[in-house]
Amino acid sequence: MTKKVSVAEIRLHGTQDDVWIVVNGEVFDLTEFAPEHPGGEEIIYKYAGRDASTSYNEIHSPSLIKKSLPASCHIGTLDTTTIDAAWKDQEKDTNTKPNAATDAASEPKAKPDLDGIINLNDFERVAENFLAPKPWAVIHTGSNDNITRDANNTFLNRIWLRPEVMRKVGHINTRQTLFGCDLSFPIYIAPTGGSKLGGAEGEITLARAAAKTGIVQCFATPSSYPHLEILEATEKHAFYQLYVNKERSKSEAAIREAIATDKIKALFVTVDVPVISKREEDERVASNSGPGQKRDKKGAGFARLASSFIDPNVCWDDIKWLRGILGDIPIVVKGIQRASDAKMALDAGCDGIVISNHGGRAADGAPPAILTLLEVNKICPEVLTGMKVLIDGGFRRGSDVVKAICLGASAVGFGRPLLYSLGYGQEGVEHAINSKFPYLDSFGPT
Repeated sequence: MTKKVSVAEIRLHGTQDDVWIVVNGEVFDLTEFAPEHPGGEEIIYKYAGRDASTSYNEIHSPSLIKKSLPASCHIGTLDTTTIDAAWKDQEKDTNTKPNAATDAASEPKAKPDLDGIINLNDFERVAENFLAPKPWAVIHTGSNDNITRDANNTFLNRIWLRPEVMRKVGHINTRQTLFGCDLSFPIYIAPTGGSKLGGAEGEITLARAAAKTGIVQCFATPSSYPHLEILEATEKHAFYQLYVNKERSKSEAAIREAIATDKIKALFVTVDVPVISKREEDERVASNSGPGQKRDKKGAGFARLASSFIDPNVCWDDIKWLRGILGDIPIVVKGIQRASDAKMALDAGCDGIVISNHGGRAADGAPPAILTLLEVNKICPEVLTGMKVLIDGGFRRGSDVVKAICLGASAVGFGRPLLYSLGYGQEGVEHAINSKFPYLDSFGPT
């Protein structure tokens, strides 16, 4: 029988040396886990002896905590008959969002009808108005001055198309095969950590929308939902994005668990953030959120706190280690920002690369992704024929996809725009994906 735990008993465990927290009515002992928490220990210490449900639910799925912790960490359920006024006041203070008073004073806004959303920029404008400040900042921010984030898109606009005419384009085939997956169009859902910040059920919704529209999701290591839950919601295939853990055994265990489902068709190992960048928009929101997110000389914010486990010593020799785990499953290096590294990936036996600067979240001042693709095309075109070359960063329209394909890319990843579309649920994500199809059709064979 599950133990009922009183508020008085929970309060006795409110120090860094003895941490109990409440999540969705369940009581957990996180004393041993706190220093290993991927999101940093400070956020756990903030809620020691308290209810952390609202903060937890912003990012994580309800099931993640139970599935991630040993059963011994589950103390029991909160005895609601013992809740007193002080507990209610404390819960209100710790779980109220900074803009709650403003929101309460204003009239609730109605989102525009989905039929009125005609492109991905529309989704972004809606998200800016309807997401809370914290999720908006986490998703929207790049690093430092956002130079690379913004250049990703503006440089796409500097590339001109040279349309051919009179080429019999009555029948068009836009399908693409990518690592054994048959795609309706040469696009895929790029990995984004904590997708639940965008709304709905995060990666679960993205998986279902991908299946309905005939593309594939690449889900991230720091996902909102347990990886197996995402794969259960995945109809056929998925790609798995890996941040290599400092404790390599944890990465190996996660990979083996995922590939045992037979749904993982490629592993994308991210290499462009050995050290997390300074994401100032995120940090500003964190600094206004009260105690609980410790700031050091390098900053604060969701990304920095959620990345403490990443191994900064990943090198080309690690491809052999991954190959030993994956066997014939393709290995894709994500985060290529120069032609010479693209060539090194080919020489190392990788099956593909993603030309990416982390959506402008890695080194600010790194070249726009499309410019790196052009560099690869000019300097080492053998890469384009020797492996799959993917790209992400700044893509918003079907014409952007056409430009990448013309320069040699096999497929294009979409990240932020689909997180913005999560505010409309699965229907919104499908609408976002489908919004690019007519534009691709209009360009004929590619």
